[in-house]
Amino acid sequence: MTREKLSAIVTSFNEEINIQECLESLSFADEVLLVDSFSTDRTLDLARRVANVRILQREYFGSAAQKNWAMDQTIHPWVLIVDADERVTPGLAREIVDLLERGPGASYYSIRRRNLFLDRIIRHSGWSTDKVVRLVRRGAARYPKRRVHADIRPDGPAPTLENAMLHYTFRSLRQYLEKLHRYAEWGAADAYRKGRRPGAVELAFRPAWRFLRMYVFQAGFLDGRHGLVLCTLQAYGVFLKWAKVWEWRRFDENGWRFDLPAYDDSEETWEGTSVKAAE
Repeated sequence: MTREKLSAIVTSFNEEINIQECLESLSFADEVLLVDSFSTDRTLDLARRVANVRILQREYFGSAAQKNWAMDQTIHPWVLIVDADERVTPGLAREIVDLLERGPGASYYSIRRRNLFLDRIIRHSGWSTDKVVRLVRRGAARYPKRRVHADIRPDGPAPTLENAMLHYTFRSLRQYLEKLHRYAEWGAADAYRKGRRPGAVELAFRPAWRFLRMYVFQAGFLDGRHGLVLCTLQAYGVFLKWAKVWEWRRFDENGWRFDLPAYDDSEETWEGTSVKAAE
């Protein structure tokens, strides 16, 4: 039986720690496309060691815009979307191949993620129920016009595959803090563009609620010290986002010039009007 063909896409920037293992875990795909944001480390050198990987480069405007653009460059009817810090396990790879051989009954499929923080799988704190739509029929879905926390929202059923992927979220606190600051700035830019004006709720209660929700109601305390550190950092990220919006509003009031992060305003990227016909 001839199965439907699969393109896998990965986006990267300075991912020398992750990229080779990530790409090697996708060897079952008919096409592997890496869209790199002009990495300055060994990311591309390591990627070229992996057979049958096609490499393109594009300026980074956020995860959603980058993945939408990457999907437009694929050539096969199904697309598997993977981040550089994720790994497709052998079990998940077999399940996807079997699904494409049988003939998928839906246009979207969700995949659970087992999230590792430093050296441990986080089993509580809201991370144990993490699942994302990552296997889609090409042209059936787009990421929403947001810089951070943008996930595909399918307009139809998205069955969850049995096998999970591994997600190596952060291997050090330095790496986490760098990403936390970057995501806080992008999230602040989204809120600023929407005209949000932070007050006490955003600056005090939202961070406190994030910690309380994750550590108490989602049982983060059962993850031990890993859970305590994780939940505290997540709350700090919320505070940092709204503090950044507050700072920019102060700049506005004082007439001070500042630059927001670059943003892809191309309707082609967001609406999918640049999608190429599958070859």
